Amino acid sequence: MKSELNKIIEKEKAHEEKESEKSRRDFLKKAAWGGVALGGMMAASIEDTVAMTTQNVGRSSSPSELRITDMRMAGRLIKIITNQDIYGIGEVRDGGDPRYALFLKSRILGLNPCNVEMIFKIIKQFGYHGRQGGGVSGVEMALWDLCGKAYGVPAWQLLGGRYRDKVRLYADTPDRGGPDVIEAGLKKRVNEQGFTWLKMDLGIHLINPEGIVNRNFWDGATGQYTMMQRGTQIIDYMGYGMREHPFTQVQLTEKGCEELAAIVERIRKVVGYEIPLSTDHYGHFDIKNHIRMGRALEKYRLAWIEDATQWYNFADLKILKDNIDTPVCTGEDTYCLRGPGLGLGFKDLIDAKCVDIIHPDLATSGGLLETKRIGDYAQENGIAMAMHQAGTPVCFMANVHCAAATENFLALEHHDADTAWWDSMVKVTGSQPMITKGFANVPLDSPGLGIELNEEVVKERFLRGRGSYFDQPTDEWNSRNSNDRLWS
Repeated sequence: MKSELNKIIEKEKAHEEKESEKSRRDFLKKAAWGGVALGGMMAASIEDTVAMTTQNVGRSSSPSELRITDMRMAGRLIKIITNQDIYGIGEVRDGGDPRYALFLKSRILGLNPCNVEMIFKIIKQFGYHGRQGGGVSGVEMALWDLCGKAYGVPAWQLLGGRYRDKVRLYADTPDRGGPDVIEAGLKKRVNEQGFTWLKMDLGIHLINPEGIVNRNFWDGATGQYTMMQRGTQIIDYMGYGMREHPFTQVQLTEKGCEELAAIVERIRKVVGYEIPLSTDHYGHFDIKNHIRMGRALEKYRLAWIEDATQWYNFADLKILKDNIDTPVCTGEDTYCLRGPGLGLGFKDLIDAKCVDIIHPDLATSGGLLETKRIGDYAQENGIAMAMHQAGTPVCFMANVHCAAATENFLALEHHDADTAWWDSMVKVTGSQPMITKGFANVPLDSPGLGIELNEEVVKERFLRGRGSYFDQPTDEWNSRNSNDRLWS
């Protein structure tokens, strides 16, 4: 056997001399990894282990020697770079600030990216609810992508395996233009795009003024998201969009409830009752008015009423849940199973028994592993999990891997079903397309998240001339200048 191994080694040496410097480095990385594994198993000599490592070991690096060397940004997209020419991609949540992620760079430089859980515990304290969870969650996405590439396996495998090969999607449908536009959009979702679960906005902005009390005081009560800062725009802290639901005294009249019910009845006649139909974006009004609205809609068997009030208003959510038959759903702005420090999180929401369905947004809730843990804890308490998602295909595919690995999963939101260039932002690295007729295909034969960025589309469509494509140095975020520990 020894002579045969020597022949293999000599042949490999001759081949190696013809390789480029990069190829030689790659070979040595694989040899180092293979030597550890095979040497420990067989106590073989170095010649034997080198010979064995000429076989296909199915890895792209030496994972134990990986170190994070840089973090770059392209808009909200993150690239975590290592010392071994492999990288991971992630995304800060839609509407979030890329600096939420850049701040974390100094905390992760020099660490092994495959120690995902340890790194998450280091950076978790710097995230929070809503879009403020986007930095931690985006970094966590990129780490799983990187780790999967290093070991040559899909991210779902690293989460413990998969329950499904296809992930059911629910399609969000824009309501600009009123009920006619909603109806046309939902018809397209079913008949052309093949979705088997739908969601529609059902807000007070869809009904006549006489259906609402105290609407005009709030400038029409239509600016639910006008509190989001755009460049140098000043946020109206006392505006309608910033007022928590119990504090507006906006009310629905009987006519208003009837108008909302008429819209849902019209949609049910179009899509039937086989397809689950979820609703969202009602407006900022108190829980008693939500109960009145919920009762008016009960005969249409909605899949859920989403975000009727703030997610942390457990008492009102419990009142709503106990007084209507439609499932109550919330969670897209909740950060982590257990909040940082002694803060609130999904555990508190679930323990309060105030929802029927949890609805994490993986780009806020802490990333893939934390969202799986959230789903598992909900399942232990008899609660199902749907997933909110309104990002690029990077965030979308992170959700797909998590959904595949979580048993009590229902459906994942697809927020860009009408954006023609959306799926062209990435190239799948496996054999299946990203989406087929209302279902996302779980990558079975590609590592990490199973995608790579299409640079030209990202530059032309996503960045649109705003910012550079990962080529701007971020050295000003390299230094860590504080003691981050939360206890003495």
